[in-house]
Amino acid sequence: MCVGGRVEMSAVSRLCTLLLISACFTLTSAEHYSIDDQAGLGRVFDGIGGLSGGGATSRLLINYAEPYRTQILDYLFKPNFGASLHILKVEIGGDAQSTDGTEPSHMHYEDDENYFRGYEWWLMTEAKKRNPNITLIGLPWAFPGWIGRGVNWPYDFPDVTVSYIVSWIIGAKQYHDLDIDYVGIWNERNFDIKYIKLLRYTLDKAGLERVRIIASDNLWEPITLSVLGDEELREAVDVLGAHYPGTTSVPAAVKMGKQLWASEDYSTFNDEVGGGCWARILNQNYVNGLMSATISWNLVASYYQNLPFGRDGLMTAQEPWSGNYVVESPIWTTAHTTQFSQPGWKYLQTVGHLTHGGSYVALTDQKGNLTIVIETMVSNGSFTLDLDVDEVYTVTTIPTGLKGSYPEPPPSSPFPKTYKDDFNVKNPSFSEAPDFADQTGVFEYFMNLTDPGPHVYTLRQVVTQRPITWVADADQTVSVIGDYSWQNMTVSCDVFMEKENSGGVFVAARLDKGGGSVRNARGIFFWVLADGTYRVTSDLSGLSVLAEGLSGTRANTWNTLTLTVKGNFVSGELNGYLLWKNTVDLVPKNGWAAIGTSSFELAQFDNFAVQAE
Repeated sequence: MCVGGRVEMSAVSRLCTLLLISACFTLTSAEHYSIDDQAGLGRVFDGIGGLSGGGATSRLLINYAEPYRTQILDYLFKPNFGASLHILKVEIGGDAQSTDGTEPSHMHYEDDENYFRGYEWWLMTEAKKRNPNITLIGLPWAFPGWIGRGVNWPYDFPDVTVSYIVSWIIGAKQYHDLDIDYVGIWNERNFDIKYIKLLRYTLDKAGLERVRIIASDNLWEPITLSVLGDEELREAVDVLGAHYPGTTSVPAAVKMGKQLWASEDYSTFNDEVGGGCWARILNQNYVNGLMSATISWNLVASYYQNLPFGRDGLMTAQEPWSGNYVVESPIWTTAHTTQFSQPGWKYLQTVGHLTHGGSYVALTDQKGNLTIVIETMVSNGSFTLDLDVDEVYTVTTIPTGLKGSYPEPPPSSPFPKTYKDDFNVKNPSFSEAPDFADQTGVFEYFMNLTDPGPHVYTLRQVVTQRPITWVADADQTVSVIGDYSWQNMTVSCDVFMEKENSGGVFVAARLDKGGGSVRNARGIFFWVLADGTYRVTSDLSGLSVLAEGLSGTRANTWNTLTLTVKGNFVSGELNGYLLWKNTVDLVPKNGWAAIGTSSFELAQFDNFAVQAE
């Protein structure tokens, strides 16, 4: 019933024994909306989630000090507190650039397995601590090069790729006690039916029958038609998933009866406008497309803001050095659904659009509880019900919702102008050094047991073969750090080339691009090569040469590089001696500091330091 322009829900509990749920709301005298289950129930609600990965999007989160790291995690995962997410989807790292950075693989090489690389294991564990019922999903965006057996495609040898993916799922359980619920299959061009069937067979053979498959985790077609026409494939695929579906699915997918998911969505700047966009997506993905789960890319904007898609997360946590983070509008937009309904609830059939814009959905646990979420993200004019334009409203019988809060975090501050790291971490908790953001290649802590001297603990670039990736990775490996606004700085690092004759390493300043644009990065790059020469270039590719000459450097010896940039004046030192100096033009005026190698090759770095003005 409607009383005084507000929704009265007391009748719901009285009618639950009749399995009848009824409510209504009125926006104007001419707009009356009835919600009940007399027409039956709709699809099962599978939840709302966030995606860590598809480009190293949670990279900086792990470096936050306590209590701020715990607070951020609570806003994301703690039930009845913040976003209260039902789903966490993570990238199965592939040693390749996949939007905003590189995530390490659990198998850099075919005979290599390590289930403690990267931070996704840690993140899944923390999410599970807060919500033991959270759904966990893994999806590879890219693969180590060896998977392709010399071909830049991961599905020509499906047995190899299947073994690689299944090993990750087994490792999650064996080493972290994490049960992976779903695994996605995604690629840009097409998909391999043989691979999907073999994956299902191998999962079952390994005792992983509970792990379900999302396909194609990219587009509705051609997977939908293939599933319709192939009974074995239909049995293998549990969920049809699409990325950025625009709130619509395809009729064939709807008729099939399988669960439909927006398995990646949102990708919007997380201000008030972005929050409104997310609200519309959450409702209308079901109203328009019968999608029963929606997963945000990305979970938390915890990467350098000047990388592509800066601040596209549900919240922002990009300053571990200061402890500052920002709880953005999309967190509370999410809470309107997640805190008042749970996976396993069902949508009512009576969902739809508001006459003058916006939408409403209703969900029930079939035990007498009802939640109605109304969004007015399209201009509605005015309402007689106490609704306003650009708002989200939840009307529910659930009493446990809470807008959680913590004391204000520390104020925002720039990356420190003086920074040093000797990488002397004997038993590192995580494989990557704080604040370094790998853009191509993977830079990991390394314990050099053959070196009894001062360089026992180093940072090592470990990828030696071009990965299989949908992003145009650079031919050189590079990891960035610092403040994008830096102009004048001195960058120094001890370097060790492991590749004889053709090996090379660099330190850089004012690097101006990362992510999928990294191969076009410009800056000031000071290279030393294993053939005894040096080179100074204004581009990562090393083609625009500013200076060059003899250095006497070779592989398997340590050297110290120092690059100083002040205005247009640039100089470089090798082992404390001035090697070159130059006045340069047409170089970026600002950018990150960086380290890297001249190709996919083994090389080590130690005693990194930067002093910016």
